[in-house]
Amino acid sequence: MPADPHVVAVLALDGVVGFDLSMPCHVFGLARLPDGSYPYQVRVCGVSRSVPATAGGVGYYRIEAPNGLDAAEEAGTIVVPGVTVSRPAPEEVLALLREAAARGARIVSICTGAFVLADAGLLSGRQATTHWAAAGELARRHPDVDVDPRPLYLGDGRLFTSAGVAAGLDLCLHLVHRDFGAAVAAGAARATVMAPSRDGDQAQFIPQPPVTLPAGGLAGTLAWMREHAAEPLALADIAQHAKLSVRTLSRRFQEQMGTTPLAWLGHQRLLLARHLLETTDLPIPAVADRSGHGSASALRAHFDRELRVSPHRYRQSFRPRD
Repeated sequence: MPADPHVVAVLALDGVVGFDLSMPCHVFGLARLPDGSYPYQVRVCGVSRSVPATAGGVGYYRIEAPNGLDAAEEAGTIVVPGVTVSRPAPEEVLALLREAAARGARIVSICTGAFVLADAGLLSGRQATTHWAAAGELARRHPDVDVDPRPLYLGDGRLFTSAGVAAGLDLCLHLVHRDFGAAVAAGAARATVMAPSRDGDQAQFIPQPPVTLPAGGLAGTLAWMREHAAEPLALADIAQHAKLSVRTLSRRFQEQMGTTPLAWLGHQRLLLARHLLETTDLPIPAVADRSGHGSASALRAHFDRELRVSPHRYRQSFRPRD
C-alpha cells in the first residue's frame, strides 16, 4: 500500500441499501496501481457499529460498521450510499458532510444518497441526479436543487451524484479513472467483472408505464396515432382524423395531454423504436423506418436528444452479444 493512500469513507447509515454500500468498497478496494500497490484505503463508517440495511426496500438485515464517523474526518472522498428516504440522516452526519465539503473533500452519492447531500445543503443551486423513481420526491423536498432524472451520474469535480444500482458502479469506475487513469480503472473493471464505465450523460433507461388514453375527447385520435406512428403523419392528417381544425386540435392536445400533437407522436415513435431495439435484431435503418423516423440519422438524433445514447448502444444494453 502506498505511504499516503487516498482514504475513501463509505457511510453506513440507518436504512442503507446494502448493495450501494458494497459497490464503492468493491471498486475502490480492488483498484491497483501498475506496481501492484493499492491506491485507496476504504473505511466503512457509521454513527453506530451496527445499522439496519435493506435490499432496495425489500427486507432488512444488519451491517457492522467497523469505524465511527471520526474515521471519515480525514477522508479525501466520502461516499453516501442509497438509504431509505423516510429516515432523515442524523445532524452529525450532515455536519460531517458540510465540514468535508468546506475542506475540499470529494463528496459522492449513490442512488438515494442524494437526499442526504441535499439535506446537508450541498446540492443547493446545483444539478443532481438520483434513481429515476425517487427524482420527483427529491425535487419536491428540495426545490432549490435542479434534479435531472436522466443521467447515470453528474459531477463537477468535487461533488458527484448518481442514479441507482449499476450507475453507482459506473460512477466509482469513473472516479478511479479520474484519479489514476484509464489503465487502473480498466483493471478495477476487470476485477469487478464488468465493462468499463458508461458515460455519465447516458440516460437512465426508465421503464415506460402503460399509456393511459383519456376517455372521450381525443381518445380515438390518440389510439389511431399510436397505430399509425410509423407512417409520415402531418399535423393536417391528425386534425382531419379528429375532425377538428389544426388550431382547435393543438389547443385540445395542450389541454388534455400537456403537449403538442407532433411532440406526442414523436414520443410514441421513440417508444416504438425502443421496443424494436429491445426485442428484434432488425438493422438500425429498418428500425428507423418501422418506427416512423424515416432514416437512421433521424433515429440517432432522436435517441441522442432524448436518451443521450445511440440506438446501437441502447440495443446492446438490452440484447448483449452472446
